[in-house]
Amino acid sequence: MKTIKEAQLKDKKVLIRVDFNVPRDKEGRITDDTRIRAVLPTLKYLLDAGASIIIMSHLGRPKGKVNPEFTLKNVAVRLEELLQRPVLFAEDCVGDETQKIAANLRPGQVVLLENLRFHPEEEANDPEFSKKLASLADIYVNDAFGTAHRAHASTAGVADYLPAYAGFLLAQEIEYLEKVIRNPERPRMAILGGAKVADKLGLIRNLLEKMDVILIGGAMANTFIRAQGYEVGKSLCENDLLEEARQIMQLAQEKQHKLYLPVDVITTTELADEAPAHVKNLDEIPENELIADIGPKTIEMYQKEIAKARSIVWNGPVGVFEKKPFMRGTEEIAQAIASSSAFS
Repeated sequence: MKTIKEAQLKDKKVLIRVDFNVPRDKEGRITDDTRIRAVLPTLKYLLDAGASIIIMSHLGRPKGKVNPEFTLKNVAVRLEELLQRPVLFAEDCVGDETQKIAANLRPGQVVLLENLRFHPEEEANDPEFSKKLASLADIYVNDAFGTAHRAHASTAGVADYLPAYAGFLLAQEIEYLEKVIRNPERPRMAILGGAKVADKLGLIRNLLEKMDVILIGGAMANTFIRAQGYEVGKSLCENDLLEEARQIMQLAQEKQHKLYLPVDVITTTELADEAPAHVKNLDEIPENELIADIGPKTIEMYQKEIAKARSIVWNGPVGVFEKKPFMRGTEEIAQAIASSSAFS
């Protein structure tokens, strides 16, 4: 994997894919700029080397249509503050106006393109769309670890048309992952959360070969809870994958690997900051409520396992942590990992 340290950057236009999919409040204000800060070392290195930068990202799920709710304008303002230099904003990520802005960039200048996912061609990895993006620059850099697994135009397609390099963030994440996957100290643990099982079934099967312990939380746990025969009320659940979930639980048992699932949960009637939060055992989940976090008994069980681990890889929150009543599970897991002696 080539990194930007191997690239000739002076007087070059660099097209960089970042992950600025930041959390925001109802007014569109950024509530956590961690993802913007994470890419600053790469951006500063490129600028110090004499390059100009064209930044592209997605935000939210506008489903291939222009939607002002998902504009990156506020991100450009915050990036300008953090970089302490002007950041131009292009009203589209392709087109004549964007071409003009890119062509006129001078070394040391930065432009952020509007949301890639306003175009359906982005997620379809359309070759013509990839070409249009590539035509803006001389070099392509991927520093978007959070979206690097998706074969989209900006993460995969563009690399067919430009010399491609990894940014510092991507390279660092890969280095950490390799330590945990290839030559880790045991016991080895994976913590899997987030919303969708479908995205991660292959990952779970793969990790069963490599990990000693797997902890599951988040909405993806609902499918496993349902697969055990419990009702999950109005919770997000992938009913077409129940049999697959049962097979994975069976596989874990056969391999004598520890696969931990929630034993209690937090339920609610709505996902809001002032919503009611109820602790429920798995056989008590009301049909008119949904699961929003792991419960206190599950937290305690997971904390004990985390304390024994020597290597931990964590992907995805274990609850709807953006909302105050449902952030405890994810925060407690984070604290437990931080307090452990594991490489994580």
